[in-house]
Amino acid sequence: MMDKKRSVLNISISIIFRILLLVASLLVRRYLIRYIGNEANGLDSLYTSIIGFLSVAELGVGSAITFCMYKPIVEGNTQKVSALFGLFRKLYFIIGAIILLGGCAVMPFLPYLAKDYSSANWQLFVTFGLLLVAIVLSYAFSAEISLINAYKNNYITTAVHSGGQLLQFVLQVAVIITTRSFIGYFICRIVATGVQWGVTVLISRKQYGNIMRDKRRIDVETKGEVVKNVRAMFMHKIGGILVNTVDSIVISACIGVVILGKYTNYTVIMAAMTGTISLFFTPLTSVIGHMCIEENKESVCKYYNFFYTFNFVLGIIFFLGYYATIDNIVTICFGGGLEMNKTISLVITVNYFIQFMRQATLLFKDATGTFYNDRWKPLIEGLVNIALSIGFVYVFGYLWGENFAVVGVIAATILTNLFICHMVEPHVLFKYAFNRKAKTYYIKNYLYMLLFVGILFALHFTMITNENQWIEMLANGGISLAYSFAISLAVILCNKDFRYYIKRVMRKLKHSKTVEPFPPVADSVNTVVDDDPMQTDKNDLT
Repeated sequence: MMDKKRSVLNISISIIFRILLLVASLLVRRYLIRYIGNEANGLDSLYTSIIGFLSVAELGVGSAITFCMYKPIVEGNTQKVSALFGLFRKLYFIIGAIILLGGCAVMPFLPYLAKDYSSANWQLFVTFGLLLVAIVLSYAFSAEISLINAYKNNYITTAVHSGGQLLQFVLQVAVIITTRSFIGYFICRIVATGVQWGVTVLISRKQYGNIMRDKRRIDVETKGEVVKNVRAMFMHKIGGILVNTVDSIVISACIGVVILGKYTNYTVIMAAMTGTISLFFTPLTSVIGHMCIEENKESVCKYYNFFYTFNFVLGIIFFLGYYATIDNIVTICFGGGLEMNKTISLVITVNYFIQFMRQATLLFKDATGTFYNDRWKPLIEGLVNIALSIGFVYVFGYLWGENFAVVGVIAATILTNLFICHMVEPHVLFKYAFNRKAKTYYIKNYLYMLLFVGILFALHFTMITNENQWIEMLANGGISLAYSFAISLAVILCNKDFRYYIKRVMRKLKHSKTVEPFPPVADSVNTVVDDDPMQTDKNDLT
């Protein structure tokens, strides 16, 4: 009962701050563009991508830390927790130093990465240096954050971090309006990070002071376990870094920061939307984890297919809505003249929908412990994406002009997702978790994605134009809802097992006092499995 209350508290705090931070971040970006310029907006995105690329040094450490602390905390072994905390503090210090040195090494190349930036180079170096300082400072208290989270008090770190971000946004808006200083914009981030540092240390010392003061040395066996977990997490997350951060760097270096600024406006809205969608799945994560342990493989496969259909329905609704309204949202939030060619917004929509359709597989891979079997996939994915992005940006630009060079970068991501991620991840899950082939799943998955593209084109040719941005947004939003509801209804009516499972899920969430696995379901389930006569249905997100 206590765990359920804490989960609800963690989720509630996350939702509240997610909404506040979304509104605040859009306001900051609006004022940044209005008072300093879209070049500054593009530079901010470029800096973030570079720092994200450098942060590859941290990949896996945070997850490994929290995971390794769970068992000794449950067992009440505070001595081992203290030893782990000391090890992680040293690790974060090393990570911060690596990122600082890496950032300094990148600085001489900033003028080449920020194509067509008109201001003096010294401002490039100063502003990037200030952001680098803010990021490095955040690692000074990362061990304390991991300790608090390990005790399942995520709502505390969420509140502190989100409160710090809100303070940063308020300061940035004030500085932008009063001084119009891009340098001051980044100084505000350093100030907010310092406040978070102080608050986090005070809270952690108050609650876990005895653990932090107890200097223990980690034993060799535990240290080896930590290293193993970090390596596994690193391999899985590096692909995401190479895909998501390199795209922005390639656009900035090969096309320019002005185009990157416009592109970022679209992806910021998309990231906010997909982050919101993820909240539909968060309350179900523990349910799925228990179910994967206690149910047989047939039942797990059936639930996988249920969540896959749920994932598709959500994707249809949200991504069609995104395409129908994104130009109006960008104009309303950031001002006129920042809209991109409709082809670009269409390709962005397809790209993120294809990525979103991986979520069920990723969730069940983690829940069934099959992430080790495709540990090399993310690295291959990232390297292929880099090569294709650089090649396509020039090919598309040469064939169709500079405005379509961005499409080449996005097309590279689409191809890597379609032919690497959507092929390897399901194969590993079905082979090692379900003990069956994924042939039928592949057919269904690619047909669903083709269906989405077809509906997206139908929406494109039925959208209306109006001089009033609000009227146009509401009208096209209504058209997208009509399409998405029609497709969703057809999918649900054709899948009686999906209707059955959604009733059970809602009943469990409403009435259960504790998280329990769902009972196995009798018979008929439209399976997505391959040659296996059994039948099932799949989907979800982490």
